[in-house]
Amino acid sequence: MTTCLALAFGGIAQVQAMPIEEREKLDLSDYSVTDPDASYFDIQERMELLQETNNSLLMQHREELAKYAPSCRQRLNIPTITEKMRIPGFYPTPDDWKLATEPLFKFEDTVSELAGAYVASGNEYYAECLVQFLDKWAQDDALLDFHYHWKEPQAWFSLESMIFAAGMAYSVVRPHAEGLGEEKGRVEDWLNELASVHMEIEGAESSCCNNHFYRRALYASMIGVLTEDDDMFRFGVSAIHSALHDMTEEGAFPMEMERGRRATHYQNYALLYLIPIMEITHRQGYEVYEMEVNGGTMHDAVDFAMDILEDPSVLGDLAPREQYTGFLKDDQYFAWMEMYRARFGESRFDDFLASMRPIYNRGAGGYATLYFMDPDVQQHLVIDEEEKRRTRAFEGLSRN
Repeated sequence: MTTCLALAFGGIAQVQAMPIEEREKLDLSDYSVTDPDASYFDIQERMELLQETNNSLLMQHREELAKYAPSCRQRLNIPTITEKMRIPGFYPTPDDWKLATEPLFKFEDTVSELAGAYVASGNEYYAECLVQFLDKWAQDDALLDFHYHWKEPQAWFSLESMIFAAGMAYSVVRPHAEGLGEEKGRVEDWLNELASVHMEIEGAESSCCNNHFYRRALYASMIGVLTEDDDMFRFGVSAIHSALHDMTEEGAFPMEMERGRRATHYQNYALLYLIPIMEITHRQGYEVYEMEVNGGTMHDAVDFAMDILEDPSVLGDLAPREQYTGFLKDDQYFAWMEMYRARFGESRFDDFLASMRPIYNRGAGGYATLYFMDPDVQQHLVIDEEEKRRTRAFEGLSRN
């Protein structure tokens, strides 16, 4: 049994997560890949909506992405990462971390921007460019060599987001990049190998079972679909079971609550990966949103996240009420809300999302507002996307 000591407001509470051995014994044989061309949203339907919409926010966002679309030649000139990847920790050496992660973030932004440019413009040039970009990395066996030690896991952490950024972006263009069968074959083989090598490391202490497990499960579910690898897909689905198993009656994820003053941030952060996994699995035909473990569903986790965002006193004895709120200024952390709101029409999110849009997460969801927002929800224009991007300088998911 994986046991963690969670520092709670009222004292020390034992947190018992689903052990890896139990997780591996879950019978998930009912889950298999049914449609390898299904991304995490309906691409064709969304592109048609974007061309017809008169929603001013979506129109501006679409036009900005098409207008400032990346140059394929410039993106193909970005050097691949083939040397052993070693990343210093964010908290002890933030300046060194920023320098080391810049090329990693450039990769994530590149794949997400090319996918977004395709959806915004409908121009297959960007779909083909994304395949060619990833094929270059595949041919160079990029990212397969990275340093890992349980005391120095940052390269392993950083690679997580690179893999799901590539997988989710590629899923957007895969069915539409015709005539590139050989290139797509190499890309898919590389993505599967990269995911398999990374998954061999279970992670020490909480990384085996907390939000970092959900991050691994996100790339596993997406790449499992893309490569028709049922075992990998099921690894992704296992994160839903694990999260629901660990969840309290209130809907809290105990291993995220142990972060103390950052408990609210990490409850939200866990959903940033779990909800896309739910979307990917749902697109394969499974009603995972209604999945119950010990009477709890993912809706309970969502409700608890919103409750503590609105009123930290709801945390009770789980964590201090004086919560870190810096993440509330960064839209990338709320891509999951666009997805959930689109599926369930949860109006409770509307005021919060209105101040954040357009929401962009370079890995876990890409251009979430462009891909998911209901045109009837919000009409007013937003600040320039390039301006928003500049304000995010070096803010990244990989630090966590």
